[in-house]
Amino acid sequence: MGKGIGFQAKSGDPVDKTKIEKIFTLNSQETTERFRTLLREVPIEVMEVTEQIIQHAKMAYKKDLNDIIYVALTDHINFAIERVKKGYEIKNALLWEIRKLYQDEFAIGQHAIEIIEKKLGITLSEDEAAFIALHIVNAELNEEVPNVINITKLTKHILKIVKYHFNTDLDEDSLNYFRFITHLKFFCQRLINRTFLSSDDDTFFDIVKEKHKDSFACTEKIKEYIKKQYDYELTNEEMLYLTIHIDRVIHR
Repeated sequence: MGKGIGFQAKSGDPVDKTKIEKIFTLNSQETTERFRTLLREVPIEVMEVTEQIIQHAKMAYKKDLNDIIYVALTDHINFAIERVKKGYEIKNALLWEIRKLYQDEFAIGQHAIEIIEKKLGITLSEDEAAFIALHIVNAELNEEVPNVINITKLTKHILKIVKYHFNTDLDEDSLNYFRFITHLKFFCQRLINRTFLSSDDDTFFDIVKEKHKDSFACTEKIKEYIKKQYDYELTNEEMLYLTIHIDRVIHR
């Protein structure tokens, strides 16, 4: 990418290296092919805006994102802009949950719609900020968007169990809440993919179980819910980490 890089140039001509400002490399051959297809279909200004959004996520929020974000987010933003131009608007049923559970990612989504309005003159809704946030979460977890939606719903249910068990609201601005949400994202991902942590040594598990009885009782409720809804038995290792995070978010 560079200003005037293709001016008066024909297919097959060598590129003037002095005009190159940015070079994109994708690790996956499949992702590269899908990106090439997008290059033929998506206006360059949309690609530039998307790249700016991704860089903001990486630099300002230190997000480690899978390369698929360049394809998925570019495609989504282009489609969202086309919908707005045609007068179509899609509501995001998970707007509230995304705003609450993925605060960093939602902030990136809000920044994204500001950039799109400033650079392209297109006004997208808060619902679109939430959709963009889902794509960021997807690239963090390296999951398909439907799985991310399931992860979001499960996270919401687990938080509800914790709140009702202790009859309290959680401090959503605290560092321990942020750590708990981060843990739950990957915990729920492991549950969806059936790849739970396990260990042969239950010494630390027994200590935590005895020391934090109220938090462990809450973890047992989560275990019962998962058994009922997903027909899956939590390992002691998963229960250990859940108990530690629950205790931190409730008592500190």
